[in-house]
Amino acid sequence: MKFAVVLFAVVGLPALAIAAAHGPVFGLATPTNSQGEWSFDEGMFGRNTSHGTQASIRGLVAYGFTPHLTLSFTLPAVVGDTPLPPTRIQPGADFESTLAWRFQHSATRVGTRIESTAFAGLVVAGPQSGFNGVVHTTNEPGTMFGAVTGMASRSHYLWLGSTFTKFYEHNGDRRSDVLDYSLVYGYRPPKWRKPPDKWDWRLFGELVGERSNRFLQANVPVGNTQAHQVFLGPTALGIFHNYTVSFGAQFPIYQNVGSAFPKERVRFAVNFSYLLFQHGHSH
Repeated sequence: MKFAVVLFAVVGLPALAIAAAHGPVFGLATPTNSQGEWSFDEGMFGRNTSHGTQASIRGLVAYGFTPHLTLSFTLPAVVGDTPLPPTRIQPGADFESTLAWRFQHSATRVGTRIESTAFAGLVVAGPQSGFNGVVHTTNEPGTMFGAVTGMASRSHYLWLGSTFTKFYEHNGDRRSDVLDYSLVYGYRPPKWRKPPDKWDWRLFGELVGERSNRFLQANVPVGNTQAHQVFLGPTALGIFHNYTVSFGAQFPIYQNVGSAFPKERVRFAVNFSYLLFQHGHSH
């Protein structure tokens, strides 16, 4: 019942947005905001296990300083207290600020481009970021670095990327460091390339993986707190003027999870976006 109420509440929110939502739901992609473009989004990202379901309601604000440089801030709130392995691909309870720099942008032919984007960010534990019942953790922040590269055309999209988040130690306590990676393929059928007054849809197949090491407590690694999971699933993205909606689900294809955590059955997400252009823009 609680899950149904949360889902209804999120779907009923006004459509807010994120320019980077011009891509996959779970995996990494290269889009950045245009210069002078604000983006806002509101979404729900859930994780279901045999021990229950946890959902993160995530708000995000981003601004494009140049066509290739975007700064974003994430504000989360979590519903549910199921202990789950650390995650960076799936939004959780941490506050984040991320700088995305698209350092390569070349057109190979009309309608096709090859791009690469680097990421750097600061992760700060929110009030719901603890791992109650599993291990005592410090609230020390972490830093994230990563990159993604790929190709985009009118019909096909392909991105490969990875990030690594390193948390700082305090008095012998440290959260798990997390390595994530993703491979995304997207397809936009010619018949779906709608005029501006119609919804324009894309389908994606997303493969994502996350590997976290053991927590550190009093300078001693905590047993059975490591995890490595790989998920695969379909997602969809629709664009209409300055609005986007994206949604999808992923299912585990590989799981090696310490006994301190339950294995996940499914991950799911729905995200609404709005783009605000203050000036002329170009991608």
